[in-house]
Amino acid sequence: MKSLFRFAGILRTLIRYRLDHLILSTSFLKSLRPLIYLTPWHYFPSKKLTRGERIRLALEELGPIFIKFGQTLSTRRDLLPDDIGVELAKLQDKCPPFPAAESKLIIEKALGDKTSNLFSSFDESPLASASIAQVHTAVTQNGEEIIIKVVRPGIEKQIKRDVRLLYALATLAEKHSDGKRLRPKEAVKEFEGIIYNELNMMVEAANASLLGKNFNNSDLLYVPKVHWDLCRSNILVTERIYGTPVNDIEALKKKNVDFKSLAEDGVIIFFTQVFDHNFFHADMHPGNIFVGENNQYTGVDFGIMGTLTEADQYYLAQNFMAFFNQDYKRVAQVHLESGWIPEGTNVMEFENAIRSVCEPIFEKPLSEISFGQVLLSLLKEAKRFDMEVQPQLLLLYKTLLNIEGLGRSLYPDLDLWATAKPYLEKLAKEKFSFKGTLNKISDQLPQIVSELPEIPMLVINALKQIESGALKTENSKKQTEAIVKQLRENASKQRLGLFAISFLIISVYFASQLAWSFAIPSSTLCVIFWLKSR
Repeated sequence: MKSLFRFAGILRTLIRYRLDHLILSTSFLKSLRPLIYLTPWHYFPSKKLTRGERIRLALEELGPIFIKFGQTLSTRRDLLPDDIGVELAKLQDKCPPFPAAESKLIIEKALGDKTSNLFSSFDESPLASASIAQVHTAVTQNGEEIIIKVVRPGIEKQIKRDVRLLYALATLAEKHSDGKRLRPKEAVKEFEGIIYNELNMMVEAANASLLGKNFNNSDLLYVPKVHWDLCRSNILVTERIYGTPVNDIEALKKKNVDFKSLAEDGVIIFFTQVFDHNFFHADMHPGNIFVGENNQYTGVDFGIMGTLTEADQYYLAQNFMAFFNQDYKRVAQVHLESGWIPEGTNVMEFENAIRSVCEPIFEKPLSEISFGQVLLSLLKEAKRFDMEVQPQLLLLYKTLLNIEGLGRSLYPDLDLWATAKPYLEKLAKEKFSFKGTLNKISDQLPQIVSELPEIPMLVINALKQIESGALKTENSKKQTEAIVKQLRENASKQRLGLFAISFLIISVYFASQLAWSFAIPSSTLCVIFWLKSR
């Protein structure tokens, strides 16, 4: 019932700002446009606002989930008319503030003391007011300048209500053929996890701490230090940083910033986070990025971070490399190997579809291409091949779009491909090569060795379970007995094979360390046990 009321509220907001006209003008609903003339409000004058202003005001009124949607769209000026893009950009850190008295009350309740005792000074005027939280500046008793991020009161209840509505809309969307392919319920579930993490300031503090450690010895990105003693689930306290907003082009020009280097650094930061650290800032819109001393990026707002599975990392790297090398057959194969498209897909046909989309974009500056448009075109083509949207990659896509929007605003002639390709080639050699595999084995070797003695007993226990009927199979009793007999006959050979594999791993490890005095005997034992197992 609450979701129904919320849906009615959304409709009321859309009508108030006359966005029903815009919605019904879309290709999907264009056939319903005549219904506008049957609505009574159509014949009453509306406020003299531009369509961009109407969209922005509606999103602000609808709350944090819709504001987040608008923030993402605001970085894609190439996909939006200028009037809408300019207005949506105002959503970034410009939400209506809540009273400072409420901020102080939340802080004092969380920390158990008056703000006057906790800080030598506290600025009641918010530094920024975003969709989830509000930021105030203060000075600690020992003179350190800090920022205090306070979660909006009552926001969790509002988000729960909107998430329920999103699930209801996702259920309806799945009944449509296209909707089912896009897996809307899984997307909502992932978004739910993201938005609730944003509500927990301790999660954001941990995110900031880890990101800072990852770039501790790098000049690419600076992350403000966390004051852990003052952090709570609804309060985040970090050092105050000073810098120029990355979208303030005129101010950056006055500082003689090298825009080409700055744009290239943004691309490198993205790929470093995704493939080296496997931990990336997934909310890198201009409102969260500043340029500090020595043209170094400074990030804020670490509520949305992303990670990938090792398999997704590998397939993404393979995809990027294949794209950069214009090897569309490999792109098609990677999609098939990863399970992103169904088995049995005609690889050659899929390859030709990818070529038709990607070939026109190569060897062009960023000002002439849009990776966002490429993604949309690829998804459109993939529709013919029943490709499913991968929810675990949604954050990555969003981040990539943000990075492209950032690069476009800083240096429109940036060659995205030329910047990224050398990095990925280096990555492929270091991480996905044979040497990288050996290093991975080396890291896991202690655990492997410690578990090896248990393997024969696990095999024996499995055999006993099969014999006693603890493991149910579809085979008849007679077939099961035959299997048990065969397994018993092969048990000793299997154990010898396991020992052979163990010594192989050990020999590879010592060889990678150039410890030949240990590697050679280990490899010899590997051969002996392997021959005995045949």
